[in-house]
Amino acid sequence: MALEPETFRQLLDTVERFVRERLIPNEALVAERDEIPEDILAEMRDLGLYGLSVPEEYGGLGLTMAEEVEVVYLLGHASPAFRSAIGTNVGIGSQGIVLDGTEEQKKEWLPKIASGEVIASFALTEPEAGSDSASLRTTARRDGDHYVINGSKRFITNAGRAGMFTLMARTGGPGAGGISAFIVPAGLPGIRIGKPEKKMGQRGAHIHDVIFEDCRVPAANIIGGKEGQGFKTAMKTLDKGRLHIAALCCGVAARLIEESVRYASERRQFGQAIGEFQLIQAMLADSKAEAYAALCMVRDAARKRDAGEPITTEASCCKLFASEMVGRVADRAVQIYGGSGYIQDYAVERFYRDVRIFRLYEGTSQVQQLIIARNLLREFAAANG
Repeated sequence: MALEPETFRQLLDTVERFVRERLIPNEALVAERDEIPEDILAEMRDLGLYGLSVPEEYGGLGLTMAEEVEVVYLLGHASPAFRSAIGTNVGIGSQGIVLDGTEEQKKEWLPKIASGEVIASFALTEPEAGSDSASLRTTARRDGDHYVINGSKRFITNAGRAGMFTLMARTGGPGAGGISAFIVPAGLPGIRIGKPEKKMGQRGAHIHDVIFEDCRVPAANIIGGKEGQGFKTAMKTLDKGRLHIAALCCGVAARLIEESVRYASERRQFGQAIGEFQLIQAMLADSKAEAYAALCMVRDAARKRDAGEPITTEASCCKLFASEMVGRVADRAVQIYGGSGYIQDYAVERFYRDVRIFRLYEGTSQVQQLIIARNLLREFAAANG
């Protein structure tokens, strides 16, 4: 249920002020230390940011999709590492429980996820199963009133801080129909967390391998109480997650455009501000036009989802266009800065590296293209069959 307009406006004002006064001033520190200060994480908990998408009856803010993308857009004006700290709680780590969990599972886990007491992490990707997620090999073998989990997960965001994993594992035969989703408390015996990976960008946001070795998980922890529903659960969470990431890309693009306009107005060459040169203006105009188009797409798809319309194609369109768009905007920003854009003293250098991941996770750009095209062909066949 949507918030009252005035209440939502107050939330946006608070988030915008928090981004401006607390997050942006600490970006360089986070990049240097590869860690978000605990006091900032505590403030994020106090603001309710960990529970944006958790229903109010379980302690969250219960934002609609249209409201969530506006908050994420504002968070995108700061280093993406800050958003990543809450991202799995808001998105794929919690939404499997929200969408398909039993009432007992919701009551047990969602209040702790919404408050930030528990960090939720989503364990789907494996060394041999990335874009082809239906081919995952991690197994869950029924043994009495438990499942025994064995396998390895790769590039799992927030695994080092996780209190629980939404885990996808194979309980049946090959393909998507043999996959089930589990709630796995991180403290169970048989779970080993690998070292944090050294990444191209987004320092302060950590990913790890997670290894399960004869980890016994109560049968009551299978999401929804049924085997074989895990792939469907994952796909439903990814539709929502793709809109979330697209909104984040729009926020980062807005920040990059602000930085580019400021630099173009202040930097002088040949006796005038470089923003007076038409080729610089062309880059600014292209960035603004593309960013505006992406944000309009995201807002439209979010409203459709809130209205109950199927938005798998639209979500993939948003994620594809916005993630590619922000890469181009970042590239133009570095070009506008010239040699300075290659120097770490300037935020655009960091953002140039940070945004590259957006074209990879929640499904690569190529996966989004396949989804869009297959849906178009399927719709045509259905209409002309």
